Amino acid sequence: MDLTADTAEQYRAFALDARGYSPCFDDWASRVAEDPEVLGWLSRLPLPKQQPNLVFAAARWHGVAAPGPYDGLRTALLADDGAIERTILARSTQTNEAGRLATLLPAFASVAGGRPIALIEVGASAGLNLFPDRYAYEWSTAAGVRRAGAGPVLAARVEGPAPLPDAVPDVSWRAGVDLHPIDVTDADQVEWLTNLVWPEHEERRALLARAVEVARTEPPRLVAGDLLDRLPALVEEAAAHGPVVVFHSAVIAYLAPDDRDRFQDLMTDLVGRGRCHWVSNEGPRVLPAVTATGPAMPDDVRGFVLGVDGRAVAWAHGHGTWLRWFDLKRA
Repeated sequence: MDLTADTAEQYRAFALDARGYSPCFDDWASRVAEDPEVLGWLSRLPLPKQQPNLVFAAARWHGVAAPGPYDGLRTALLADDGAIERTILARSTQTNEAGRLATLLPAFASVAGGRPIALIEVGASAGLNLFPDRYAYEWSTAAGVRRAGAGPVLAARVEGPAPLPDAVPDVSWRAGVDLHPIDVTDADQVEWLTNLVWPEHEERRALLARAVEVARTEPPRLVAGDLLDRLPALVEEAAAHGPVVVFHSAVIAYLAPDDRDRFQDLMTDLVGRGRCHWVSNEGPRVLPAVTATGPAMPDDVRGFVLGVDGRAVAWAHGHGTWLRWFDLKRA
């Protein structure tokens, strides 16, 4: 979903992302896209704040039932006394989906080379994805189930020649950067994260609770600030602790187009100078220079482009349930 697109188009795209995965959000987003009054209400918000997941989460925060009928959402927005709008303006999505680690870990392992890595997450939110070494992984492949690690189980279906590791990489150092980091010890902030999980997804809510417990045993170091400003110094600091891996997932979409280009240039420079490896996991339109290095994503595939050092290596489900690694020898 392109957060710079026309609002109705954003909601149509979100409905497609939710189709077969969240009937409630599919229905809500489809109907918002065709509702002139609700679109008019949304138009009062800054464009980045009109995104479906944020608006739906704010409505739920103020009591709109989900799963629930669209009329409940519609009435709440059109009759809003300012409370929902204030929440939208004050909060952000910052979804911290630990399930994505099941699709990110093969990319981490591919650059680790068996060495301990220094891990930096861009747009870290609560930093829950900074602990890939604290989980067990189960990857279902055509040849059977591959397993690695110990801890709460993260599972994904895998197609293609993904470099699935036999053991999780050691993490020698970890930190994240975010404009507004979320404190895993703050109950209100964790409740907001929980509220962002889609209505029908009880397993994801349970996983989030376990991920918070994992992070609370060793609260992650999170640097507050603009990623474009803070990242270079963080990379230099991390270099003292091993090969540096900078990663992000569903983050760069929130940058303005010019800032996306600046980020692409920054990471290309850092990788080119050997300062770090770069694992990206974003929608296909977000980093077009990365997307262009891989095969075109079919219209019926709704997922992220997983990149390593600026080259597309796979498509991945947005919440980590499947991974399709490219067989470049056949491409």
